[in-house]
Amino acid sequence: MADSLQLVIVSGMSGAGKTVAVQSFEDLGYFCIDNMPPALLPKFSELVEESGKIKKVALVIDLRSRAFYDEIIDMLANLDNTDFVSTKIIFLDASNEELVSRYKETRRSHPLAMEGRIMDGVRKERSLLGPLKDRASYIIDTTTLTPRELRESIFDKFETSADETFHIEVLSFGFKYGLPIDADIVMDVRFLPNPYYLPELKNQTGLDKPVYDYVMQQPATEKFYQQFLGMLESIMPGYEAEGKTSLTIAIGCTGGQHRSVALAKRIGEALGKTYKVHISHRDIGKRKETVNRS
Repeated sequence: MADSLQLVIVSGMSGAGKTVAVQSFEDLGYFCIDNMPPALLPKFSELVEESGKIKKVALVIDLRSRAFYDEIIDMLANLDNTDFVSTKIIFLDASNEELVSRYKETRRSHPLAMEGRIMDGVRKERSLLGPLKDRASYIIDTTTLTPRELRESIFDKFETSADETFHIEVLSFGFKYGLPIDADIVMDVRFLPNPYYLPELKNQTGLDKPVYDYVMQQPATEKFYQQFLGMLESIMPGYEAEGKTSLTIAIGCTGGQHRSVALAKRIGEALGKTYKVHISHRDIGKRKETVNRS
């Protein structure tokens, strides 16, 4: 079953946290589909098997699909009898009182009580979902959970460790081409001596050893590197504790060719000893000869 499709059915009571759940599965690398009619499950699994490209799928099925809901138990039973699909059901629940409170806070109508009392809709839904809850691989009671705690619970059950999902993007860039809009942390290294003004280094980049060595041999570079790396290492656990799955650290110089590239490489490699890190250089291939700085 190592190569089987890992299919997770996300269901449960309306208001119990399915939106947070499916976002968590997206961060775990699952292909997510919201509100698929159960009758389409067999055909969908066939298409996935034929493609061979998708290995983890999370489907949200709830009473928005109630016209098809009676079919889901039979559909899941058929999938369980195949060698290609490994199916797990996660059922999100909460107390009736908490569900009513959440609906009142959002001022939304319950899908099964659009013109009646919210509690009537909750009770009806609980009765309809009983058979599916009985088949669930995991039941998570979200009555007292915060969204972050629900997220952590899903990570614990569907990934060896939440830490494995945390990754860092270290990006070099040039200020003259604009700030990267997706950066979480931006550092300006234009205060360092510029290799651009040395003819033998001008047309090289921070990935070339002569430029890299020139940047790193500057006393100001070493002091900055140690302090910046120390700060990053001290704050990474806080980002993880808050449930962040990715962090983009952008390091910029004027043109994104020399100083920022060299420092992004060194800092990325250092952080890579502890975290999953990807290093990229946004502007390394760009040159504007009219601007005599790098």
